[in-house]
Amino acid sequence: MDDLKYWIGFNRVSGIGPIRFQRLFSHFGGDLRGAWHAPADELAALGLEQRALNNLLQQRQQLDLDAEMAALAAHGVTAVTLNDEAYPRLLRDIPSAPFVLYMRGEWLAQDEWAVAIVGTRRVSNYGRRVTEMVAHELADAGLTIVSGLALGIDRIAHEAAMAAGGRTIAVLANGVETAFPVRNRRLGERIVDEKRGLLISDYPLGTAPEAANFPPRNRIISGLALATLVVEAGEKSGALITARNAVEQGRDVFAVPGNISNASSKGTNRLIQQGAIPLLSAQDLLDALDIQMAEPKQAVRELVKTSATESLVLGMLSGEPRHIDEVGRDCGLPTATVSSTLSLLELKGLVSQSGSMMYVRL
Repeated sequence: MDDLKYWIGFNRVSGIGPIRFQRLFSHFGGDLRGAWHAPADELAALGLEQRALNNLLQQRQQLDLDAEMAALAAHGVTAVTLNDEAYPRLLRDIPSAPFVLYMRGEWLAQDEWAVAIVGTRRVSNYGRRVTEMVAHELADAGLTIVSGLALGIDRIAHEAAMAAGGRTIAVLANGVETAFPVRNRRLGERIVDEKRGLLISDYPLGTAPEAANFPPRNRIISGLALATLVVEAGEKSGALITARNAVEQGRDVFAVPGNISNASSKGTNRLIQQGAIPLLSAQDLLDALDIQMAEPKQAVRELVKTSATESLVLGMLSGEPRHIDEVGRDCGLPTATVSSTLSLLELKGLVSQSGSMMYVRL
């Protein structure tokens, strides 16, 4: 996209969020280059408040947009805009959807079938067991697990999804080039390096994980998911913000009942009191999603039938044809093993041969 750098530029301007950006985009008929270089009086006439206008004028003088694009490439980051087909479908539907997303790792079509799992950082043994069990079973059923890479419930959910051979998405409140918090940095890198999912943020590269960034980030966690599950949460937990966002986005909210004397369950018990769906097993959530997902759910469930080797080989493929030798080299398996595995995946309708020894993911 020729104008991608202008999307990136506007996303750098403090005071220009999704609503003001859409106003600019509409006024200039999608000509972001024209919007970026527009005279100050024309921008002011659009109702751009003085602070945002000053920030824009300053940024377009100081910002090297080509250097911004080079930095994305250097960090292995893909920028996806609201105009791109690759933009997550569910997230596009939420109010004030981010107009730019930064991704490390590959977004797959199956990631549209996702569930968010969130909760307290001070997790109890009960919360740990429930998170491990539910996240593992949902991932085993082919659902991608979305969370925020925080300590506690988030980390456990990410790890359980990976242990099940599934995929997981970590939504960050900082620049996507650096996983945060530091204690979970290695986990974030594993998600990307092992091709088990991706890191996502709507904050530009270099953005620090400031406290004010986390509440807006939570709307992306719920926005990427068909439903949000809160496992454990105190009465002031940020997970309750995610649950509220999910309700505003028209998504189901599930909560795990807990001991009424446990501070970490006060938030979840209150959610149930207010109408959240009590979750007693992963099957409760799967049953609810069956109603919404209908036939597409069958395609997701086929992923359950893939072995560890099949999942590994499948993860090496995309919509671009790859030679069987390349796949074998990248996943460290003998060519004969890769060949037989691809044949099984083709029978399951997950891959297709696109030429002599060339395969694509469906």
